[in-house]
Amino acid sequence: MSMHTTKFLSVKDARELIRKVGLYSFTEKVVDRLESNFSNWQDFDKSPRTANHSEVGVIELMPVSNDHQFSFKYVNGHPQNPSFGLSTVMAFGCLSEVQTGWPLLLSEMTILTGIRTAATSVMVAKKLARKNSKTMAMIGNGAQSEFQILAFHSILGINRVHLFDTDPEATKKLVRNLAHVDGLELVTFESTRDAVKGCDIVTTCTADKALATILTADMVEEGMHINGIGGDCPGKTELDKDILSKSSVFVEYAPQSRIEGDIQQMPADFPVTEFWEVLTGVKAGRTSDSQVTVFDSVGFSLEDFSVLQVAYQLMEEHNMDTSIEIVPIMEDSKDLFGLLNLVPSIAR
Repeated sequence: MSMHTTKFLSVKDARELIRKVGLYSFTEKVVDRLESNFSNWQDFDKSPRTANHSEVGVIELMPVSNDHQFSFKYVNGHPQNPSFGLSTVMAFGCLSEVQTGWPLLLSEMTILTGIRTAATSVMVAKKLARKNSKTMAMIGNGAQSEFQILAFHSILGINRVHLFDTDPEATKKLVRNLAHVDGLELVTFESTRDAVKGCDIVTTCTADKALATILTADMVEEGMHINGIGGDCPGKTELDKDILSKSSVFVEYAPQSRIEGDIQQMPADFPVTEFWEVLTGVKAGRTSDSQVTVFDSVGFSLEDFSVLQVAYQLMEEHNMDTSIEIVPIMEDSKDLFGLLNLVPSIAR
């Protein structure tokens, strides 16, 4: 492959790559890369994502870079999309080299976002959930739920998952997809309250564009770790603010989380810990088995950067030479017009 080649990871290619590598292995590689990149937090040029909001959803651009590489993701969030036969979240992204600006990889990122979100959840839970946690509630059984469950099962050893969704068909879909996973027990419940009882970890993953209260303070038990991955825009929440006030709250990037996360309900000076501080030992994570921890996740560009890096590396290792010509290569780098090779009668 030429150094001036842009790899292209289509949806078809992503399926092929994940099947070759194995979803468990792919997710573990993303967790490892996330831990490395978050541990080098200060090396990255970071900013809150640019978001264009409408009454029906949001479209966002998520950039980040270090001295070597730059990435961005285009992503939407439209809760009513399933009624049109479309995913609530759809995404694509790019990984480029900083030295020249050359795009190394143009990739689908709807599938990759599912994987990186699950990998991020696990990276955080490794530090914040109680040791030997075995049971998780999955509140919201939509497009990301299987990725979450399989990541927690394969990496953290979660073997029993309580399921609830206001849409019974979503839960049936999840059970159908994961029915034959070895060592995994799936139990369906009729309410959030019943589903979270006795769980070590509670994952909330809902998409309503509203100030919803999926989980209330009286449902939270001593020692729980709450993995709040839904919400993620102004005016959209999942957790009762009383939960936040009584818990240790961890976020990805506070300037973005205070705008979009569940902590938007709290005062501007509400104390939170950015997760890189836990990884590097600057601040403590879980300090006791009775502590309630909350990961108020909104999704951050460094997570996309990490999964794009992993995808690019694996494409090279597996000799996937799919490419796309999105930038012209010219014999004379200053002669862009000549590349058109127009006939003399260009005035017509």
